[in-house]
Amino acid sequence: MERTFAEELFRIRQQRALALPVQEEVGRFGEGVLRMLFPHFSDEPYYSAEEIEGALRLLGRDLARILAPLASQMRMGSEEVGQAFLSRLPVIHEALWLDAEAIHAGDPAAESVDEVISAYPGFYAIAIYRIAHEFYRLGVPIFPRILSELAHHRSGVDIHPGAEIGKSFFIDHGTGIVIGETTVIGNRVKLYQGVTLGALSVDKSLSATKRHPTIEDDVVIYSNATILGGTTVIGHDSVIGGNVWLTESIPPFSVVYHKSEVRVRNRGGSDPVDFVI
Repeated sequence: MERTFAEELFRIRQQRALALPVQEEVGRFGEGVLRMLFPHFSDEPYYSAEEIEGALRLLGRDLARILAPLASQMRMGSEEVGQAFLSRLPVIHEALWLDAEAIHAGDPAAESVDEVISAYPGFYAIAIYRIAHEFYRLGVPIFPRILSELAHHRSGVDIHPGAEIGKSFFIDHGTGIVIGETTVIGNRVKLYQGVTLGALSVDKSLSATKRHPTIEDDVVIYSNATILGGTTVIGHDSVIGGNVWLTESIPPFSVVYHKSEVRVRNRGGSDPVDFVI
């Protein structure tokens, strides 16, 4: 007898519901971590370090519950993952302060580090990435990708949790940035809106290989530049101009730019005036 649509939906839900974390709970957990790390995200008053210790324990218990459906797919138990993650919070917190300070130092429009943390979508995207990356390192499936996609939805920045990103990372404006799974980014790197650090090929058979570029220390990449390929290395202290398309490595201290010609013709005459931007 053929199933009704409702029966088919029920069958699928029964198979999947107990094997997946709930997206809303994952989002609340990510926001909860930020509320613990930065008062900018919460109006919750804490009157002692002991209260914060208690809140962290509750956060760990919530995490273990959210991860429980994934237990059979993880290298460690959900409680063990929770303990490992909480032990990394001091490292995450320090890294995020450095990111916020880098954004403040590099953006003339930023009036304070507090403004960066409170209002900059680039900082928010980096913060969720650094949280998600810890779960990726711990071998947790699905969960870190849900976190990163929630940040993508809110900020317009798409950072795969598998990417490796160094200290003092600066995303300016942010909208449209894409950073692929096997990207490696050094310290003090600055990206503008629309930058893509992607793969030359999307063949599924390449999933276990390094498909995305390496960006060394102190590189600046301007808006809408596209850098592709797992063997592509951008040497340290290089500047990549806007709209550049790169699929080959460049040495340190390089300056790469896209030459765009704009022809302006005087309406009152026949001779064009050419200039380059």
